[in-house]
Amino acid sequence: MPARMAEHILVVEDEADLADLIAWNLRQAGYRVTTAPRAATALAEIRRQKPDLVVLDLMLPDMPGTEVCKRLRRDAATERLPVIMVTAKGEEVDRVVGFEVGADDYVVKPFSPRELVLRVGAVLRRAAGTPDESEQAEVITIGKLAIDVPRHEVRVDGDLVSLTALEFKLLLDLARRRGRVQPRDALLERVWGYAPGVETRTVDTHVKRLREKLGAASDYVETVRGVGYRLRDDVPEA
Repeated sequence: MPARMAEHILVVEDEADLADLIAWNLRQAGYRVTTAPRAATALAEIRRQKPDLVVLDLMLPDMPGTEVCKRLRRDAATERLPVIMVTAKGEEVDRVVGFEVGADDYVVKPFSPRELVLRVGAVLRRAAGTPDESEQAEVITIGKLAIDVPRHEVRVDGDLVSLTALEFKLLLDLARRRGRVQPRDALLERVWGYAPGVETRTVDTHVKRLREKLGAASDYVETVRGVGYRLRDDVPEA
């Protein structure tokens, strides 16, 4: 049986030294790596040979990384392409914007190359995850909320809700543990694939976005102060 080809990572970074550092560490971890110093070069490379994941700098000379991410999400061929944003901006508003445009993760400069490699691995494992047997014909209905697992569709009052793959996985994790409080560390481990204690604000940011998208069902997701989140088990049936 032929050996499995290593995953291909595209690093989009205009600082040559940093691009080389990231690429070297990823190659040491066994990945194939291509670098691009500009957004236009990156988009052309993605069209030529779609990578398995993109490490994307937010501040590029010809186009913001957020715009690159938006373009990838608008194209059916790349809408599920994993993207990790790398940036010097670390304020919560910057992380929120990154996740709003579809980034799968967000790493703030200066960062440990080992941390980035670990995050790349976690995002790739999440993207490659296969449905378990329980997903074959599973539809979860909770009040106004309906989660069609095999179709990866969520509806509120019958209206389709557009969720990212990560938002869907977060909602499904909470729904399968309906009524039980889920600590942030447990969500990070199951949904993001990280070891506990990495960064709890990542969970908070995604829950905020998930609530906004759920609209009339937003209050189904409860915050348990100092612990985490749960999906209510006492919501009225539709």
